[in-house]
Amino acid sequence: MAQINPSILSADFARLAEEAEAVRGSDWLHVDVMDNHFVPNLTLGVPIVESLARSTDIPLDCHLMIEDPDRWAPQYVEAGAGSVTFHAEAAAAPVRLAREIRAKGARASMALKPATPIEPYEDLLPELDMLLIMTVEPGFGGQAFLDIMLPKIRRTRELIAKHGLELWLQVDGGVSVSTIERCAEAGADVFVAGSAVYGAEDPAAAVAGLRALADGATSEAWWACAH
Repeated sequence: MAQINPSILSADFARLAEEAEAVRGSDWLHVDVMDNHFVPNLTLGVPIVESLARSTDIPLDCHLMIEDPDRWAPQYVEAGAGSVTFHAEAAAAPVRLAREIRAKGARASMALKPATPIEPYEDLLPELDMLLIMTVEPGFGGQAFLDIMLPKIRRTRELIAKHGLELWLQVDGGVSVSTIERCAEAGADVFVAGSAVYGAEDPAAAVAGLRALADGATSEAWWACAH
């Protein structure tokens, strides 16, 4: 079953607790952490994650678009994140970091920018609980979906199947009613949606609608039928 993770990057930061409540029924709440170094934007940090974790029972999926995640990622687990994603391009020791995140009790995830290929990281996949394929350049919400990422999603799903892994495959960037089915058909099963959810009149209904589209596409997808 598809998982829908609304991105609070598109929410009202002054009303985060209420915005979390507005998407009740979501699988996770996606929290984008940006440091104005790894990406050209600055968002929120550990204190906000701590407050948000106390304000909602929806588990937090923290995506760290920051330099030196080896140092900072474990603090997000301690702050209450149930899943922590670091970027392959920023991590000095990704295997060690993934193991530390898992040891602290969270799911370990690694993200790849659009230009970063999956193949060099094939041997790392068993160390992860989720892999995130960025379908826009990280740093800003509201960007248009990059169709050229669909073959990369497919190749990643093929590697997951090759190794028999129970690895979630997440996509983030431009996910909407017009793109989610293509992502699901290619192999994604976890979907981050920002403006498609928080820009809707009824965010909870938008989540349900996206999930229905993804589930429909998955039921007939090549990779799901092969299971």
